Amino acid sequence: MGKTKNNKFKRPQFSPDGIAVNSAKQSVDEIEDDEDSPAAEFLDKLESPSADLREYACASISRVVQQSQIIPAFLQRDAVRKIGPLLLDHSLPVREAAAGALRNLSVCGGPEVCENMVRQDVLTPLIALMRECCAGFDVNPSPAKRGQKHTVENVANEAVNLLWNLCENSSTAVSVFNKAGLVDALLHCLERYHQNMELALSSAHCLHTVSEENSDLVCGVNSAMFGVLDNILSSKQISMEHTLLRTLAAGSLWNLKNSLSSAQQSQTVSALVATLSHSLSLDAGELIADLWRAESARLSKDSTSATESNHTDEQAAGHMAEAEMMEEDGKINGGKANGRKAKKNNDISDLLPKDRLELQEANALLSAQQTSLEIVVNMCCSDEPSDDEWEEMSSSDESEMCADGMTDTNSSLFAPLCLSAELHTTLLNHSIPQQVLKKAEFPSPAALEICSKHPSWKCLLKKMHRVQCRALTCLHNILASMDTDSLGGASGLQAVTQHLSSLVFSSSEALKDEEFLEAVTSALRSLLQILASKNMPQCMTSHQLMSFCEAASTCELVSVRVNALAVLGITGSSLAKEKDTADTLQLIGNALLNVATKDPNLVVCGEALDALFDVFADGDEAEKAGKHINLLSSLKALQPGFRARLRKEGRGKYSPDQLCVLDNIRINLKRFIGYLENLKT
Repeated sequence: MGKTKNNKFKRPQFSPDGIAVNSAKQSVDEIEDDEDSPAAEFLDKLESPSADLREYACASISRVVQQSQIIPAFLQRDAVRKIGPLLLDHSLPVREAAAGALRNLSVCGGPEVCENMVRQDVLTPLIALMRECCAGFDVNPSPAKRGQKHTVENVANEAVNLLWNLCENSSTAVSVFNKAGLVDALLHCLERYHQNMELALSSAHCLHTVSEENSDLVCGVNSAMFGVLDNILSSKQISMEHTLLRTLAAGSLWNLKNSLSSAQQSQTVSALVATLSHSLSLDAGELIADLWRAESARLSKDSTSATESNHTDEQAAGHMAEAEMMEEDGKINGGKANGRKAKKNNDISDLLPKDRLELQEANALLSAQQTSLEIVVNMCCSDEPSDDEWEEMSSSDESEMCADGMTDTNSSLFAPLCLSAELHTTLLNHSIPQQVLKKAEFPSPAALEICSKHPSWKCLLKKMHRVQCRALTCLHNILASMDTDSLGGASGLQAVTQHLSSLVFSSSEALKDEEFLEAVTSALRSLLQILASKNMPQCMTSHQLMSFCEAASTCELVSVRVNALAVLGITGSSLAKEKDTADTLQLIGNALLNVATKDPNLVVCGEALDALFDVFADGDEAEKAGKHINLLSSLKALQPGFRARLRKEGRGKYSPDQLCVLDNIRINLKRFIGYLENLKT
């Protein structure tokens, strides 16, 4: 406790907002009693001799499974096994509709439904379909016209999206992917980016997902795969969709880099960092405004187009409702048990109206920048468990479980990460830290106004804020992994300090956003640790400090509360070395005592006690402040309750690592009380 660990983005399980992951757990009795369910009717139509009727049934299923309460009825009636064979139906429209139905079922059903689909062998017909589609490309290499329905490429796009969802949620699906050699099919789809960007982007997303931490795939990589990815990386098209495609290719190359020789790695990493730098250098606020103006001009060339513009905005509202549902983070994030929001498949390009080309470009731009930041986060991250993974596993007291030797092991979890000299130089040469800091600013007011006023652009609001949050998390990792000279030395750190402080205190609404709070508190915590280690002045006034921590202390995310306490501890420890700081130390001490006594989470209580030990460990000002707040008697009063909670709440609730750390805090509390008693005498 009191240390930070670099965050790492993983491809998490998908669970869109408003759809409970456990919706499939509805009881059999409820399903059988649900006479109004359309499941039976639509599933019966799947066996019709009429291709039109089979297509209609699949399309209807695709639509109704977006209602979470409907999904169990379909699962109970063996929908996956009934729809799966239609992936190989002799009718192309039926294939496309069947793939779309299974795709929506996988997205809206969540991780458990995806696992269920894999167990019911949906991958067997899906693999066959993917291979047939690729063979179809070779037979008919000419590109499909934009908006053309029921093409082999459209079927392939639905199939790839289904594969993407399954691999994102099921390790079994990834294993099957590896054994079936499906990477070749994805590469075939990727190679068609000149003809069909939508298919190429879906394939790039899928490859980026399936290549992460996939040692089997890394071992089987061949020159053909790197050839395809390198060709994409070196492409020169300037559209935002091409920028996103290059960014995703860069992410896949980073995931697969260990299969390259040292010399090849150096060249590849340099090229992919250049790609990320280009993506991050784009001014999203300015480009979104330009794209909106271009769309307005295009749709208002004449009076009929102007009418069409209004109609399209109204028509787009339905699409945007779906898009916003996909974009919402909510609290069902398929991430970690502590409620930390993890990255998920929130690509909404398929939900955007096909005639809104400029809107699709804006969405691609923000997706490219978000993905770029996530890749940089992972570049500046070790493979050890993250601070959030530790903090949110909850804790308890079971001192018998904590042998002396475990303490050293646990402390190694917080060893500082050092980038390789070559990667360090590459990131600096491409101005990555400066670009990250720029993206950590609040989104452009002009872009926010445009997206707020126009319904079809509203879905971009959350994407803009998410880019900012990813940049703050990225800044946290950069601060923890790069030396201070690389960040501009003392003056550079002070500039970052002023920037973060302005973010925290410039908007009262920002302090209500959990995702923003988590990102900014992590970055601020890292920065304050660096400032303290370099004996540089702290950046926050006592009023700012207490306001910030008060806002953070009410946040439901444990990681935010822990970060706020760490900020108090680091700042207080530095102030204790200065003169005339007793009043501020009293404020900090009272705040920490209040949390240590009342917070429902033992990890948070432990962090508060740990911070108290740091703040009041030494110094005349600390001794004076401790007496004014009756620190000794307060710690004596809470000690029995802390021990009792450890014993009562420990078993089955907290991890062994957390038990070990909390047991150390219990021991340190006893020692610290003894230390204060000696001071008193």
